[in-house]
Amino acid sequence: MDNDDLEYLLKIEAEAVDLTNGAHEEAEKRIIEAEKKNRIQYEETYHKEVEKLEAELNRLKKNFKKQYQKKLENYREKISAVNVDTEKFSALLNDLIAGDE
Repeated sequence: MDNDDLEYLLKIEAEAVDLTNGAHEEAEKRIIEAEKKNRIQYEETYHKEVEKLEAELNRLKKNFKKQYQKKLENYREKISAVNVDTEKFSALLNDLIAGDE
C-alpha cells in the first residue's frame, strides 16, 4: 500500500466521520424539535382538561348548593308548621320535676 492509498483511506474515514457527526447533529435537532412539539401539545391538552374538570366541579358545586338550600328550606317549613303547645309542655315539665321530690 502506497502513500496515496493511505491518504485516500484517511480522506474517506474523515468524510465518514463528518457524515456520521452530521447525522448525529441532525438527529439531535429532530429529537429536540419533537420534544418541544410534544411538550406544547401536552400542555395544551392538559390545560383544556383542567378547564373542563373545573367547569364540571363548579357545575356540581352549584347543583349541590341548590339542593342543600332547597332541603334546608323544606326543613325550616316543616319545623315552622309544627304546632307547639307550650302550656302542655310546661305542665309536663312541672309534673316531671314535682314527681322527683
